[in-house]
Amino acid sequence: MKAVVVTHYGPPEEYTIGDVPVPRPGPGQLQVRIAAASINPADIRLPSGAFHDFAPLEFPHVPGNDFAGTVSEVGAGVVSYRVGDEIFGQAVPRALRAMAGANRPSLSTGSLAEYAVFEADTPFLAHRPASLTVEQAAALPTTGLTARALMATAKIQPGETVLVIGATGGVGTAVLPLLAAAKAQVIATSTTADAPTLRALGATETIGYAEAEYPSNVDVAFNLTLPSDQLTAVAAAVRPGGRLLTITYPVPEQGWIGRDDVELLFVLDMDGTFGGMREVGELAARGELPATIGRRYPLDQGVQACVDFARAHTTGKLVVTI
Repeated sequence: MKAVVVTHYGPPEEYTIGDVPVPRPGPGQLQVRIAAASINPADIRLPSGAFHDFAPLEFPHVPGNDFAGTVSEVGAGVVSYRVGDEIFGQAVPRALRAMAGANRPSLSTGSLAEYAVFEADTPFLAHRPASLTVEQAAALPTTGLTARALMATAKIQPGETVLVIGATGGVGTAVLPLLAAAKAQVIATSTTADAPTLRALGATETIGYAEAEYPSNVDVAFNLTLPSDQLTAVAAAVRPGGRLLTITYPVPEQGWIGRDDVELLFVLDMDGTFGGMREVGELAARGELPATIGRRYPLDQGVQACVDFARAHTTGKLVVTI
């Protein structure tokens, strides 16, 4: 089968489009004919070697976490899905098994390929709602799960002011409508070109990325892009008693932000504590969680999609159709 292939640690410019064996499902697994996949940070970070010490890759490696496609084969013991089912979801490379959650981890062979194998018994796969296209469904898994986890953790109250750092990315464009529905006043970092899109998604105000433009005394800050050891300026924007939520590594420590009067929360839900793909699909089907797709690529341009994700400014998700 054709896939985006990584043969050694390095930057995305060194990925290739190549032929690798079609993976076959074992007991409790299913094979999916991939229709679309979207790019996430792990697709670049893992092959860079950044996590080599605790999550070494086996090469050739096929990146890709998020997907939508059709079940093409089921392994022994699978009862939740049948051949022909349209599904979507999120699964991490098997190299990340130790980080994938203790209960029903979602692992795969990589979704930037014509076929991939997934664990069937996990909350991070679900049937695709008929109202979602395969591209929309492929754009939503990681962003939808993260946005829901942020909202459940933050417990936003109506009228609270929320600063969103990294609002133009996949998670940012997913969480803005949820914040607006919660009746928050949202201040989102943005380029001038992206500002109309973010306002349409629910931002009350947009500002530049420079720290000097951050407001003061916000109730809550969401950090979706800066390394979590570089949040002193974001923390300075939060009022005493406020909350700062971050989704990036390294796992933050309170002392790093220079504030003991701001609650610092690292948000990562690998067990589906705040709901899984079924809940993401239901939200999306009701129009409450739109998929923002910045660019689309055929599989032949899958390497370019990874390069653009790493090197270019992007809005929403980059989706590869297969």
